[in-house]
Amino acid sequence: MTALHHRYADIQGQRIFYREAGDADAPAVVLLHGFPTSSFMFRELIPALAERFHVIAPDHLGFGLSAAPSVDAFTYTFDALAELTARLLEQLGVNHYAIYVQDYGAPIGWRLALADPGAITAIITQNGNGYDAGFVESFWKPISDYQREQTPENEAHARGALTLDGIKWQYVTGTPDESTVSPDAWHHDFALVSRPGNDEVQLSLFRDYASNALLYPALHTYLRAHRPPVLAVWGRNDPIFGPDGARAFADDVPDAEIHLLDGGHFLLESAGDTVAALVLGFLGRVHSAA
Repeated sequence: MTALHHRYADIQGQRIFYREAGDADAPAVVLLHGFPTSSFMFRELIPALAERFHVIAPDHLGFGLSAAPSVDAFTYTFDALAELTARLLEQLGVNHYAIYVQDYGAPIGWRLALADPGAITAIITQNGNGYDAGFVESFWKPISDYQREQTPENEAHARGALTLDGIKWQYVTGTPDESTVSPDAWHHDFALVSRPGNDEVQLSLFRDYASNALLYPALHTYLRAHRPPVLAVWGRNDPIFGPDGARAFADDVPDAEIHLLDGGHFLLESAGDTVAALVLGFLGRVHSAA
């Protein structure tokens, strides 16, 4: 079995944790996690990919085992998280890579692609939106209300996503059999999100999420102009990003491969083997064609 390494890097004065596996000379795949998790969400996928690819999976600042400076010490925005990711990859000498994006990982990945289109060899999006289509109103309304007006009531509603029950809800909702999802996942996330001061970090990113939609027109132009290979593999029962978010990629990349699976937001927890097979097949075709 290929060794999985757990490493830290000093990036712009911040300690960033990342997992790395596979031959450094193999084609690179960068795994970008979402809220409220970390590279821990890829713990089963990394070994499956590492037999053929160089896999890098960082924890975003404020998440997982990376540093979590206070909001007084660091301005948390998606621009800032993308910049840290870009500098990590630069430090590792990774100049061309496929991205696997999920949830928050998507707007970070889109920024990487827009900043350096030639670096991206392929895009795998697993419940990671790049279009207005697919946003599930029942989930997003409390967040959009909080973005618009930071009243105590709106903040209290937004904070529901930081509770143990709120995190568990993301994991099990839409999953055909909840017993296939390990409670370790949401307890792990809750423990790390609950570090002192991290609630303010997460609230900052809730507010800044509104900036991501402003990037969508540029993303769509990039997709049409550069036509990167795209695989959208999606839990079709996701209560946060619905299946229209996956289908939308075909608007700009007509040959995008789109798979809607019976699962929810954290599809790797319940359909990891199926996702791994789809990703390996897709990347194999991408690199064979190249």
